[in-house]
Amino acid sequence: MRLDGRRQSSNVDDRRGQSSFGGGRGLKFAGGGIGALIIAALITWMAGGDPMSVITQGAGEYLSGDSQVTQNYQPTAQEEEMAVFAKQILAGTEDVWTAKFNNMGMTYTPPKLVLFSGAVQSGCGGATSQTGPFYCSADQTVYLDLDFFNELKSMGIDGDFACAYVIAHEVGHHVQYLLGTLDEAHEDMARLSQTEANKISVRLELQADFYAGVWAYHDNQMFNSLEPGDIEEGLNAASKIGDDYLQKKARGYATPETFNHGRSDQRARWLKRGAAAGNIMLGDTFSPRYEDL
Repeated sequence: MRLDGRRQSSNVDDRRGQSSFGGGRGLKFAGGGIGALIIAALITWMAGGDPMSVITQGAGEYLSGDSQVTQNYQPTAQEEEMAVFAKQILAGTEDVWTAKFNNMGMTYTPPKLVLFSGAVQSGCGGATSQTGPFYCSADQTVYLDLDFFNELKSMGIDGDFACAYVIAHEVGHHVQYLLGTLDEAHEDMARLSQTEANKISVRLELQADFYAGVWAYHDNQMFNSLEPGDIEEGLNAASKIGDDYLQKKARGYATPETFNHGRSDQRARWLKRGAAAGNIMLGDTFSPRYEDL
């Protein structure tokens, strides 16, 4: 992506090096294994369940009383580059969605981005790096551990647009929140069986993929940001974070009734559709039959 000279969003809370859990319980980390934990989180985040379902799991040993653990954290030059990148992508989503909402006669209120390392306290509860990137509607914030991008590379998911897609997808959930889609879907999910709730979750996730594509289209229109191969990087990422791909990679088979983010072909198709048209009105993933998504 062409990002030279692009502004960085100031709507960022950098908590790297601080790991905390509220509610009277602090978090102490045991050493080692973080790479394997984040790999496992990919399955939970994008194939095995709602990301918030693994909040606080695998977090290590808990301390008594309210406390905060400050790790001996010194960001590398590469991590600082990724932090700048994340801020630039967030700024791009702010510019695009502000314009799109204005066109709809609405006001766009951007989400905050929290950068963290290891663990974080969100409005939706405490979370560890196992959770992966996630959006919390309670505080309208996207949470991201930059080390997640290194784990993507270990899975053969590389390229700056693939990383941008991850951020834009989570911002897509914020767009859903502002439009009322997210709360309505969650209300429906609470009344249904787990299998039927998973189907609604798939619809939400595919729409967030579509919105990521819409952002890419308009970001390119505004800033000429896309380079040859960028969209392909995103489609490669989408194909490797589908529920079917991750479940088969983890255990050799897939259980469609547990899918809650969508198959690889679905995720790639909806991302591509958004990036091709840039028309938010074409992103209705709730009206079609589930089999036709």
